[in-house]
Amino acid sequence: MLRVLTLSTLFPSPAQPTLGVFVERQTLGLAAMDDVEVEVVSPVGLPPWPLSMHSHYAARARLPHEECWKGLRVHRPRFGTLPRLGERGAAAAMAKMLLPFLRKVRERFPFDVIDAEFFWPDGPAAMHLSRALGAPFSIKARGADIQYWSGRPGIGEQIVAAGRAAGGLLAVSEALRGVMADLGIPAETIKVHRTGVDLDRFAPIERETVKGVLGVTGPLIVTAGALIPRKGQQFVIEAMEKMPEATLMLVGDGPDRKMLERRAEPLGTRVRFLGSRPHEALPALLAAADVMVLPSSSEGLANVWVEALACGTPIVITDVGGAREVLDEPTGGRLVARDPDAIAVAVRSLLNNPPSQDSVRRLAERFSWDKNARELREHLSSLV
Repeated sequence: MLRVLTLSTLFPSPAQPTLGVFVERQTLGLAAMDDVEVEVVSPVGLPPWPLSMHSHYAARARLPHEECWKGLRVHRPRFGTLPRLGERGAAAAMAKMLLPFLRKVRERFPFDVIDAEFFWPDGPAAMHLSRALGAPFSIKARGADIQYWSGRPGIGEQIVAAGRAAGGLLAVSEALRGVMADLGIPAETIKVHRTGVDLDRFAPIERETVKGVLGVTGPLIVTAGALIPRKGQQFVIEAMEKMPEATLMLVGDGPDRKMLERRAEPLGTRVRFLGSRPHEALPALLAAADVMVLPSSSEGLANVWVEALACGTPIVITDVGGAREVLDEPTGGRLVARDPDAIAVAVRSLLNNPPSQDSVRRLAERFSWDKNARELREHLSSLV
């Protein structure tokens, strides 16, 4: 029996049900294996009182300290942090808080390995805990945790140190593995561990029927992701000016929403902000779309790329991260510059000559949650 402690600050909760759903799905797949037991520790960072009373933190402060989440035992211990000012010390603060807690957990659940699911702050925290507890640890790199956080002063050094100390490392794409190696993390310690996709839930449908239910006539474009500069939704809105017959739906929320709404005002009802939606609502929206567009400035290997393809929906994405590893046939869509004109040209080419839904879906059939779970179990077992 392999006993795994999954450490993840990126994990869904009643306060943020769509946060890290891909981590949740991977962990559920691992826990479903007959010879694996898993418990999840998802630390909750809160500033000291009275900042912790601010409405921004209220939902997180009310989270249960322990709960059963879709059959998983999930612990949510608190640790102190200072927004922005405390960035560099977040991993150390988290490890300091977790150490006495995990010593008690280990008396009941003698975990064999710590599986950190994000490089910052989870990775360096796992390194500190591993040394104190004598348990091996692994870290998975997903994208922004390497591409953004490694460039932050005082944090990049901690990321590299944790990468060099880990018993093993995972990356969601070959491209991200290369970025990690360029930072000075030994490439031979990094395995590529791709995401999975639920091919039963994400599947083609009769588009026109669903578009009718959504009140859409003509082409439908969907973009899904947090409304933040890195995802580049403003370029999609600007591209809509060149496609007057199309409707754009934006799934997600974030700090850029008001700015994007102002930018979209001249386009009227052709641009619709749907806000955050449960992950269960995403298959129908992606399958109804004629094209899914996501002009990110960086990614590891975005789950929504694969989910759209599984729905038979071609994608228009920027050439970042593992994009070429997913979009290696033209039937699946186009790689474009982060530019409204380029996006509009690519979308129009797919609308004028749409690939069959089956040919698009075939590109997603190589991504499997079962394979993901088997590879993760093999990787973690090798560290024990």
